[in-house]
Amino acid sequence: MSALGTSPGPEIAIIGGGFAGLCMGMLLKRAGIDRFTIFEKGSRLGGTWRDNAYPGAACDVPSLAYCFSFEPKVDWSRLWAPQREILSYIDDCAEKWDLQRHVRLGVEIAKAEFDGSAARWRLQTATGEQISADVVVSAVGQLNRPSTPHVPGIEGFAGTTFHSARWPEGRSLEGERVAVVGNAASAVQIVPAIAPRVRSLHVFQRSANWLLPKNDRALSSIERSTFLAVPPAARLARWLTWSEQEARFPLIRKNWLMARVATWMATRHLEEQVADPVLRRQLTPDYAIGAKRILISDDYYPALQRPNVKLVTSPLERATRDGLVTRDGQSIAVDAIVFATGFDSTAFLAPMHVAGSHGRLLADAWRGGARGYLGISVAGFPNLFLLYGPNTNLGHNSILFMLECQSRYVVACLQEMTRRGLASMDVREDVQAEYDLGVQEALAKTVWCDVDRSWYRHASGRITNNWPHSTISYFMRTRRVVLGRYQLHPRSTRSNEISAAPARHDRL
Repeated sequence: MSALGTSPGPEIAIIGGGFAGLCMGMLLKRAGIDRFTIFEKGSRLGGTWRDNAYPGAACDVPSLAYCFSFEPKVDWSRLWAPQREILSYIDDCAEKWDLQRHVRLGVEIAKAEFDGSAARWRLQTATGEQISADVVVSAVGQLNRPSTPHVPGIEGFAGTTFHSARWPEGRSLEGERVAVVGNAASAVQIVPAIAPRVRSLHVFQRSANWLLPKNDRALSSIERSTFLAVPPAARLARWLTWSEQEARFPLIRKNWLMARVATWMATRHLEEQVADPVLRRQLTPDYAIGAKRILISDDYYPALQRPNVKLVTSPLERATRDGLVTRDGQSIAVDAIVFATGFDSTAFLAPMHVAGSHGRLLADAWRGGARGYLGISVAGFPNLFLLYGPNTNLGHNSILFMLECQSRYVVACLQEMTRRGLASMDVREDVQAEYDLGVQEALAKTVWCDVDRSWYRHASGRITNNWPHSTISYFMRTRRVVLGRYQLHPRSTRSNEISAAPARHDRL
């Protein structure tokens, strides 16, 4: 049974309705491919921007670079867009490109298995519905499964607890005693937003983070009207914004001059905003800048110095009925605990059960850490394409650039499948291994290897998330499909079975 349409061409199942799924759908439409369905487990589109609706949520990439090049938004309200505005942009794109009729909301794909005899994927939803498709595109991203640490005794805590990505609608925390566990990207936005209205706020810090000024401000009416009236001016501003972000890449490759400049800027920002020498020492990292995600904020340091806010650096040991206890014996009474502890970023498609050729499990193929060719294709899993897959995250620029590269590449693969009458294409094992070796060798030269623990690393120690080169390099590598790097299986003219003919290794 198929739930994906009746027009010619491959039937495509896109799993995930965030920016990745949106980009894939839009570029399919632009290519004239209409036979696809976007399966979204949530009640609306939006992905991480739907889930992360906590107070103060905003983008940490400049607004002008945080939109698609083929669908620019030039009337942002601020230099750094707030969450609601980004969600509105997603809705506008879906409406303009007529994606809503392709979307099935509230449908979670729990299982995907490749049927080699028919060259089709058999999908099963969490409710047991059976769906089939020729091609599966995973657009679930890297930041969709909240990571909540287990705190001994938390079951007996009398107050409320929740993860920042599951913020209860309408929960203001007004007048409450609050603990925020974590001090990274989400926390630096939440803490300044809630500090003025809570009774007390304790921020639990495991390790300090490098933090640079955001220099956020509202875009003037003149700027917005100019961008709307003069499109070339908007394109130039976007290009300059992208170039400024891209110029930071040498820091990742341990450029000593850039590292010194960035360290000086972050240290100066800390010294200008924090006068207390004790607090300043607590907020000074003990690792090279860039080894973990660099944070940006204008108001996090000032918020920590409010009389009702305290930074806690002693490790969290256990919870009691009334609050939290630290390793050094502090007993902190709280009414609510917010876990701003990030995501299980290295699990990728988990907990989805995915089986490829001959029943090979993706979980087994990725034991020790995820890997794939271009972060898009995985050997042994024909007609499965990943967006924002292994080693495609960035530490210096907009992920939407990478999503565009990946989506265009997938469209090109689909066009080749249609043009050549292919039942399936599967990246060769030796090609993937050679590619992965090159990525890991490049990663070994980055500042990310200077720390043993970060959200970029799998439990094995392997860096599974980040791309070790420039975005230009990724664009060049994905600009065309080299079919010789794939096992190609033509579709039989007499049946739906895969032909026994040898794989073709054409090069474009």
